[in-house]
Amino acid sequence: MTFETAPVRPPLSFWTIAGLGLAWNMFGAYLYMLSKIDPEAALQGVTPAMRDYVAAMPLWAHLGWSLGIWGSVLGSVLMLARSRHATGAFMVSLIGALASFAAQAMAGVLETGLAATIIAVIAFLWWFCRKEAGNGSLR
Repeated sequence: MTFETAPVRPPLSFWTIAGLGLAWNMFGAYLYMLSKIDPEAALQGVTPAMRDYVAAMPLWAHLGWSLGIWGSVLGSVLMLARSRHATGAFMVSLIGALASFAAQAMAGVLETGLAATIIAVIAFLWWFCRKEAGNGSLR
């Protein structure tokens, strides 16, 4: 005899966090794309040192930046789809962001407050997805 359990219905807080996470990450994706399409507009208001860094960014730092941005976007989409794979996407994003910020720190252009905020948001989304996977909200 097998018993089927009713599917877990995520609470409103799940959908709120998932929606806010997607909005946050889409803004990051917008800024990333803007830096590729119109670098002058994207770098408006940054220090000359940061402009120089972006112009000469090492490949590994660019890879970290890309993984940080697109890993979080994917994680947010997977979270809204209630996929447990969101956890892995956020971990990739966290590793990518750490690599990107390490490169900025080595170049002396790291904005610590912004970096700490971004890392905290990604880490929170990763933690939250792990918790919700355990609760059955993510399949």
